[in-house]
Amino acid sequence: MLNRKFKIAILCGGPSLERGISLNSARSVCDHLYSDQIDVIPIYFDHRKRPYQISRAQLYSNTPSDFDFKLSETAKPLGENAFHKLLKSADIAFPVMHGLFGEDGEIQTKLEKASVPYIGSDKNACKNCFDKYRANELIKQHGFFALPSTVLKIHEPSKHKQILRDFFSKHNLERAIVKPATGGSSIGVHSVSTVEDAITAARTIFKKRMDTRIVVEPFCKGIEFTVIILENRFGMPVALFPTEIETDYSQNQIFDFRKKYLATRQVIYHCPPRFTDKIIKKIQIQAEQLFKVLGMRDFARFDGWLLPNGNLWFSDFNPISGMEQNSFLFLQSAQIGFSHSDLLHYIARNACKRYNLNFPDIPPKTKSKKQRINIIFGGKTSEKQVSLMTGTNTWLKLRKSSKYEPHPYLLDIDDKTVWRLPYSKTLNHTVEEISEMCKKAKGAEKRLKPLREDILKKLSISEPKGLANKETFAKRTTFYPGHMNEELFIPEKMTIEKFIKNSKYIFIGLHGGIGENGTLQKILEKAKKPFNGSGSYASKLCIDKYKTGLRLQNLEKQGIYVPKKYLGKTDELLKMNKAGLNKFWKKIKYEIESASIIVKPPDDGCSTGIVRMKNPKELAIYLEFIKNRLPAIPKFTLGKEQGNIVEMPTNKPEYLMFEQFIYTDRVRVVKNKLKWQKISGWIEITATVLGKGKNLKAFNPSLTVARNSVLTLEEKFQGGTGVNITPPPQSHVEK
Repeated sequence: MLNRKFKIAILCGGPSLERGISLNSARSVCDHLYSDQIDVIPIYFDHRKRPYQISRAQLYSNTPSDFDFKLSETAKPLGENAFHKLLKSADIAFPVMHGLFGEDGEIQTKLEKASVPYIGSDKNACKNCFDKYRANELIKQHGFFALPSTVLKIHEPSKHKQILRDFFSKHNLERAIVKPATGGSSIGVHSVSTVEDAITAARTIFKKRMDTRIVVEPFCKGIEFTVIILENRFGMPVALFPTEIETDYSQNQIFDFRKKYLATRQVIYHCPPRFTDKIIKKIQIQAEQLFKVLGMRDFARFDGWLLPNGNLWFSDFNPISGMEQNSFLFLQSAQIGFSHSDLLHYIARNACKRYNLNFPDIPPKTKSKKQRINIIFGGKTSEKQVSLMTGTNTWLKLRKSSKYEPHPYLLDIDDKTVWRLPYSKTLNHTVEEISEMCKKAKGAEKRLKPLREDILKKLSISEPKGLANKETFAKRTTFYPGHMNEELFIPEKMTIEKFIKNSKYIFIGLHGGIGENGTLQKILEKAKKPFNGSGSYASKLCIDKYKTGLRLQNLEKQGIYVPKKYLGKTDELLKMNKAGLNKFWKKIKYEIESASIIVKPPDDGCSTGIVRMKNPKELAIYLEFIKNRLPAIPKFTLGKEQGNIVEMPTNKPEYLMFEQFIYTDRVRVVKNKLKWQKISGWIEITATVLGKGKNLKAFNPSLTVARNSVLTLEEKFQGGTGVNITPPPQSHVEK
């Protein structure tokens, strides 16, 4: 059939606790595979494994909860015949479900029974990898080093204490890990120091029905790493540059869900790792061997540890690696010249070859006269990691534009230095990581070049570009998806003044500081450089929540209400003793007419430093964190209401704003049903307005659902966590 698109069915969702991450992976795959030649068919499985055909737009819900209840009310799951017919309409399926149903071999079994070609490892390989205890025993049998482990079963509670006592005693343990045998993303993983703690952790896992089997193993004292393995066109596995994971393991901390999916300085990724070349080679060789031992196909991610004695322990095997925009899969592949699209085309093309399918020959991209846009993000504010997310997403989206040619630039944490970034340096997960990589890039390249060439040779790709033959790359006019299309160059350092001078159009992706307070806008206005967003006057006003509140006063007739606020000078508050704070607390309670008060810096965003308080004692604790410039307030420090870590400002704020706490209706999604408890009639929303002057358009608002008193950083930006219902349900909110 002429002009027929090649169709890929994207399978996402599922019953596991990682289903939110699956959505993130699905939309990333969709973003980078969908084209004029390739169509994608998203199929979503709910928590009962019932399939629904959903639109590509629905993939952009933040978590399954955002639309699960809508599906249950407005759509019917596909019956078995309809499901098989839909699968058969696609040329190949791509499961991107993590955990149960997606990585345990079940969906692979369904696809094989229906004779549907699919990308990824087969059912037997998935079964080999999925159960952590069985996988550990399997690699031992094949002569690979592994730590000892034992299993607790849900139906044998009377044996748990003795099993744990024997295990702790036999291995002389001072610390152990207790985790679901088939879990992922560190969900349900506990670090314990005693048998009693291990019993408590096991009971918690079983009580929450996370699993029916629990693995207990010694805490590994070493350096954590993760490595991506790709299968080349000859069916041979090729390990990429591993990523070293640097984090604090003291006080029973682990590399947990928050550290994995929320960009903070609690974890640092080093890719390539700070290991010797010999250790890197050793990791790659063993990973490639294990890929074959486990019978895997197409791609995978292995997690492991480098022990002090030089041993390697591969502790976790993931048949379906996470595929978020800056995931390890894309971060590691970018180091050798793959873009997101290049990599996914490479994986899909090799999988199609296995089934004798003709993957489409994508017409090469040609250099054309597009409008260059320089995207700047980063900076030194507490919102810099969110700025990195904004900048990266904008850059990746605009890369598919037929009109614009986006280029990423990092504003360093001094707010003065700017780096022009290559693809390979843009995907690190924090501003600080990218800054360090840029500063060390020139010296690191001599070491990395031969290691990169070795990987490319194994992948059977013979056209590395950029640093090796920069002149040739610059002269190229065609770029082929599935090949090495990204120029590898040393990041270019410049002043912010030079960046502005050399830019024809600037997209501001900065949050807070000079990017939102009117400073950069005023400079660009003076230089007559076009930029996105509001001008300097509106920016300067809107960044200050106190001044914005004053500007919006007395508009009740127009339906605009502003909570009462009070501004306190931080230095004066820090000087107050207990009696002084008590007096101040009484004063602000009277001034803003509220017993429960929200405290926040007036010019920071992204939930930075925002806390609900009920007494002066909590204010005193909060001020200690401000005084000592501590990066975060641990959860429950300020009482039970503070159920999450509160990220604090990077610099001491000049003022603190005290504001009425607004009681909202309690909204929850429970078992695919929307639960709405009427309290005040107020709800929290977020809305986007697009346009200029009088030509403005407001998009559908999102109803934001906070678990506790304050919408947290996690709920706003952590993958698979927050609930944003868009648009709000008309059953409760008028259109």
